[in-house]
Amino acid sequence: MASIVAVIASTHHPFYYRASTSTGEDRPPFADEWTRKILAFRETLTRANPDVLVMVGSDHFHQLWLDNMPQFLVGKAPVYDANWYNEEREFGLPRMTLQGQEDLSSHILRAGLDEGFDLAFSNELRIDHSITCPIITLRPEADLPIVPIYTNIFAPPLPRPTRFVQLGQALRTMIEQWPSHLRVAVIGTGHLSLELGGPRQFGPHGPDPAFDEKAVGWIANGDLDGCLREVTLDSLHAPGNATHGFMDFMLMMGVAGAGVKADYVDTFDLFHTMEAYFTWYPGGAPA
Repeated sequence: MASIVAVIASTHHPFYYRASTSTGEDRPPFADEWTRKILAFRETLTRANPDVLVMVGSDHFHQLWLDNMPQFLVGKAPVYDANWYNEEREFGLPRMTLQGQEDLSSHILRAGLDEGFDLAFSNELRIDHSITCPIITLRPEADLPIVPIYTNIFAPPLPRPTRFVQLGQALRTMIEQWPSHLRVAVIGTGHLSLELGGPRQFGPHGPDPAFDEKAVGWIANGDLDGCLREVTLDSLHAPGNATHGFMDFMLMMGVAGAGVKADYVDTFDLFHTMEAYFTWYPGGAPA
């Protein structure tokens, strides 16, 4: 059976690539510290030595729109193109081609349906920065096959936070039951408090530092009970109009397991948002 060698939750800031590669007067003052933190975070995946990456993210109205919005979608293509044209223009993100792991995609799709999750699928999925940015930060070689899983955090009606956790718990079981000798890392990306286009979008930190502090504590300590007691679809409006992306972090808490503390925790207060990075090693930290 397959083994999960790392569970990773991170933000996916689209400006990191441009900030980290800029030089001279174009290099922002926070770039060096941001890069230092990312390089340390990257080592947590490198140490796990995975063969396959299962990537959980959310399409930013690129391929999925209000005419066709699945709640949970599994990509099952042999190859994935990325990024989208506006991401190249606005963020300077490179075009990428990523190999798919079709066998694992098919296994997750079948097992998920059998477990009561009405998963959608796509054989022609083009992916965006919610998945490519974690690859840029964690595995810039982009040399490992992926299974992309998209969640709906943007277009109501949304699944409830509990459903994200349940899918995370089921996803771990599905992967561990995959008849393969391969080593799998599960990487999910969301964010903490976030405001997009609203009055709290830009500032020295995220729009709701109190929420961010609690959220980091929930994730770092695997406190699913405490998190689920406070987090609802309605409550997530208060920390910022785009804070529902936190439910992707909750999905990763489901993968890691209730009460399981993260082996690695780091944060970085950036303009308008707090970046956050977490890693769990289900089989124990690599030597």
